[in-house]
Amino acid sequence: MRALAANIAAAVEVRPETLRHLLVALLAEGHALIEDHPGVGKTALARALARSIDCRFARVQCTSDLLPADVIGTNVYDQREQRFEFRPGPVFANVVLVDEINRASPRTQSGLLECMQERSVTVDVQTHELARPFLVIATQNPIEFEGTYPLPEAQVDRFMVRLSLGYPDPRAEAQMLASHERGDRVAQLRPVAGATDVLRAQDAAARVRVTEPLRDYVVALLWRTRQDPRVELGASPRSGVMLLRAAKAHAMLEGRDHALPDDVQALAVPVLAHRLVLAPETPREAAGEIVLDAVRVTRAL
Repeated sequence: MRALAANIAAAVEVRPETLRHLLVALLAEGHALIEDHPGVGKTALARALARSIDCRFARVQCTSDLLPADVIGTNVYDQREQRFEFRPGPVFANVVLVDEINRASPRTQSGLLECMQERSVTVDVQTHELARPFLVIATQNPIEFEGTYPLPEAQVDRFMVRLSLGYPDPRAEAQMLASHERGDRVAQLRPVAGATDVLRAQDAAARVRVTEPLRDYVVALLWRTRQDPRVELGASPRSGVMLLRAAKAHAMLEGRDHALPDDVQALAVPVLAHRLVLAPETPREAAGEIVLDAVRVTRAL
């Protein structure tokens, strides 16, 4: 995983903790939502990860007229064979980039629900299993709302982590400008890991040990978000499952065979903040601070 992180960082200016959170989603068999302003490298980061892994990659550019069949596939009648044949859509890749997901209609967005949760799609009562590993990286722009469809809570909940890249510091940005004079750095990347390597790492992350006190700590953290007056609907039990899986993957990246409260605290904001339903008077930007407050309170218990 260190080689994978170094390969991505060679092509994209990204904060180390953001890159680590993306790798956590990969190892924990989750999905990532990258939300930030235009031009900060959301798509480039997704492409860099896909090119660093020797796996099948597909990109879906979302528009308002995109249909579910364009994403998951459809049955096509074969006149020669006189039967229907399933033509798989782009979700049958290992790494799927769903660019500007909030520009797709709710009907198309819902087409991603089953594949992200069940790792399968159903077309005309026939279920088709997706490849492993399977990672969906979706991007969206939080400042342009004209012609967009906000993701429903059920859709947002399918993403293990929500990431934000932010602007690079001036020196890093100057280095980026110099490197891009020689062409697209992402297109020049070569794979440093294969599907077997990723599956082996995912299995190792799943075997990381978790103690009962750590599970109790995660539950206490979830309950603290539910009791906050700024929150209308706190973190769900599913978010606790996601947080624990992410903590195990984080522990593996740290070279440990057991998870610690530090792992939970490191992933609390990217895993929980986007799952909170805030009270009407609470600004959207307060979600991260609410999670951090919950971490501070539970740390003192």
